[in-house]
Amino acid sequence: MGAKDSTPFYQPPDKVPLPPANAEVLTTCCDYCIVGCGFKVYRWPANAPGGGPKKNQNALKRDYPLKPLEGGWVGPNQYTQATYKGKLYNLVVVADPDAKVVNVGGTHSIRGGCIAQKVYNPQKPTQDRLRQPMVRVNDILMPVTWDFALDIAAEVSKHVIREHGEDAWAMKYYSYQFFENTYALTRLALKSINTPAIAEHDHPSKVDATPGWTDIGYDMFAPAYEDYALADCILVSGTDPYETKSNLWEYWFLKGIRENNTKLIFVNPRKTTGVAYAEKHGGLYLDIMPGSDTPLYMAMARIIVENGWEDQEFIKNWVNNFWETDSGFGRGTRNTPWQWRTTWGMFQVNGYEDWKKWLLSQEESKPEVAAKIAGIDPKLIYQAAEMMAKPKPNGQRVKTTICIEKGCYWSNNYLNTVSIGNLGIILGCGGRPGQAIGRLGGHQRGGSNGGPYPGMKSPYKVPGRRRLELDVDRWLESGHVRFAYVVGTTWIQAMAGSSALQDAFKRYTKLNPHQVRTLDKQAIIDTLKKRVDSGGLVVVNQEIYLRDPIGKQYADIVLPAATWGEEDFVRANGERRLRLYSKFCDAPGEALPDWKIVSMFAQKMGFEGYDWKDSNDVFEECCRFSRGSRKDYNAIRVIARRKGMRAHDFLRTYGTTGLQAPLLIDGDRIVETKRLHDYNRKDIPDTGPEGATIHNKRLLAFNTHTGKLNMLKSPWKYWSDFYVFMQPRGEELWVTNGRINEIWESGFDDYARRPYTQQRWPENFLEIHPEDAKARGIESGDWVAIESDRVPVQKELNLGVKDGEMWFDGLMKRGHITLASGQFTAVAIVTPAIKKGVAFSNFLNENAPANTITPRVPDPITNNYRFKIAHGTVRKIGVSQYKHRFDQMTFARRDIV
Repeated sequence: MGAKDSTPFYQPPDKVPLPPANAEVLTTCCDYCIVGCGFKVYRWPANAPGGGPKKNQNALKRDYPLKPLEGGWVGPNQYTQATYKGKLYNLVVVADPDAKVVNVGGTHSIRGGCIAQKVYNPQKPTQDRLRQPMVRVNDILMPVTWDFALDIAAEVSKHVIREHGEDAWAMKYYSYQFFENTYALTRLALKSINTPAIAEHDHPSKVDATPGWTDIGYDMFAPAYEDYALADCILVSGTDPYETKSNLWEYWFLKGIRENNTKLIFVNPRKTTGVAYAEKHGGLYLDIMPGSDTPLYMAMARIIVENGWEDQEFIKNWVNNFWETDSGFGRGTRNTPWQWRTTWGMFQVNGYEDWKKWLLSQEESKPEVAAKIAGIDPKLIYQAAEMMAKPKPNGQRVKTTICIEKGCYWSNNYLNTVSIGNLGIILGCGGRPGQAIGRLGGHQRGGSNGGPYPGMKSPYKVPGRRRLELDVDRWLESGHVRFAYVVGTTWIQAMAGSSALQDAFKRYTKLNPHQVRTLDKQAIIDTLKKRVDSGGLVVVNQEIYLRDPIGKQYADIVLPAATWGEEDFVRANGERRLRLYSKFCDAPGEALPDWKIVSMFAQKMGFEGYDWKDSNDVFEECCRFSRGSRKDYNAIRVIARRKGMRAHDFLRTYGTTGLQAPLLIDGDRIVETKRLHDYNRKDIPDTGPEGATIHNKRLLAFNTHTGKLNMLKSPWKYWSDFYVFMQPRGEELWVTNGRINEIWESGFDDYARRPYTQQRWPENFLEIHPEDAKARGIESGDWVAIESDRVPVQKELNLGVKDGEMWFDGLMKRGHITLASGQFTAVAIVTPAIKKGVAFSNFLNENAPANTITPRVPDPITNNYRFKIAHGTVRKIGVSQYKHRFDQMTFARRDIV
């Protein structure tokens, strides 16, 4: 093997300038994962000299070279150039080396460490940013003016709403972006148009991710990051924070392990670095089969209550009895999902003792039965229960924290979140240092609703007087969507059963006879009106890059958006900490921030109240609509005005520390919230917060009408029919998916534009157990095809009338399920880190999406997808170029520490 077989094709520069002492310094945060690490941007003119190695010679005020891993290091991926107000500047973007919160001391992930390369630079791989509006003519996207593009979008929108109804006008948008943008978008869709056909980027409907916790009363982002360092034991379900939330692991989890002897219990079918490290330090690993979580948590709970290890004082004080659960509803129809789920008997219990009686009567709660379903040794369940709940020798309770992510709630959505929520209740989780329960999170929390969801307009009903939010994917595939406004999301590949969804887009756009053949604006409008009137679809895609296929193939209009670094924005992280993300460079070409595009679009449609002058105007308006939420930040606007400041400028003064919401006002002081449900909290005045803010129930109690927690049933029968169908048959394997450390989301602006990351992961991959690989003649480096010809897709409109019709067997019987096919290719990685009988792939590779084989049958209780449950055959189709070379891709195990 020669040198050419092992020489990396990416050769980074070996020298970058240090910011001079007089460089401008701006604060921002990483744009990627939920952790939201604080960053600083150093900006100075391109023709000015850089700084020197002495701390009085550079803006970071440090002596270089630094010690290994010392904060303040500036590397090639942290330097770029960009224009600001039309002039060229040098930019250094580094994690704040002086950070006192979140990424203490300036740590960062591989994603955040390269974020300077996200900045538009025509000399770098970001050169393909969208720079001007485009309209598709003769199947070619042609540049046009903003007025030209938005006049067409507005006229077709008005026609669709007038002739086909507001539910024919749909929006699919990001929920991870910034408050200013999500507020503007949802104000248009929910308040002005009032459409029920709206869904966030990772759901088919406008629903929450952990509805079981919502019904119980737990807020999914209640903990503070420090809780993970204060716990005696942490149960981590469906994720590895090392892989997906690097600095949460590197600082807070490791601080607990090293300083507090915290023990971790991981529940996942795949062993990764964090799992291996936890095991090495006294932790436990339960390698369950996908989708088997509910019996596992029921069995853990059973062991705890049979041994009397439950937190009896917490249960006595903070669990509802039957009348408390049922109180306050009167005799109405209880159409909202949380009302009918908690009070119509299917899941409701008569307090703790009734729940305990129900639990002990369930066959699946027996540890041996649960272990068989999960494919693990029952001894592991007993061991986990002891670690979490058995009192210490001195009689003290173990401080246990529970955290979950998508591997848990994106399989058996409702029952998994209910069962692990019940486990949290009996362990006393919630509101105390080191005894918390929450999501670890995926993206950052920038969602802001500009209007209420019109639930009564949704046609989706289940037995009884109960409604579910409209399933936009199914609505579109059934031909009911005539105008789709798609903002900041890879809609097709990101959704389950993506091959069938792509077929629907193609059918209603490209295959419709009414195609634009001219640049005459009125003729374009007339043609697109004819298309929607004939049952076709018009697509407007608003993005930073042209995405395939939603923008590249199907969009009639493409609108260029500005993004991180190109406008002042505000967003929260996973512990509800708000920071200002400063503007430090120009957007490319004519690209505009999403709020501004919405402003122009809405005004052309004739709606009032969209005449914002800048992003601060939008932020100050949406502040008042945050009141009462977990991110209540209205205090920023109130105090800023008292000081004669703009809200953005006031928040800017808090730098990378920011403010931890919900925020309260006490005189001229803002009172922050470290964790929610903190019933021992003492810093709120006896008279309550000042009137401009709301005394949120979540502050001192739980998020139910009584302030206490609802215990709920989690009957396995409501999942088992679907689970039986999804079980691998013959040569099939379970095929699950998830994130990996080096790539953010679909790789839309890191994987595709980072030479180092492309070198590390040039293709999608499939981890497969050695025994499964041997049986199929597969070795690491082989090309494999993953296929399924029985991908269940729920079709058409389903009106549930009788009990049983909404469950999978009932849907099959009534013809509401069709079986589609799906396939993708990947490079095999043979590793014992994946459970036998299970294969694992990256969750959203644009060119080889795993979602082609995931079932598009949402949880009938919640309308959430089951992304982590799929089956398929795996066969070798050839040998990749990476099998015998070392310059790209590695097949090293990820469970080595």
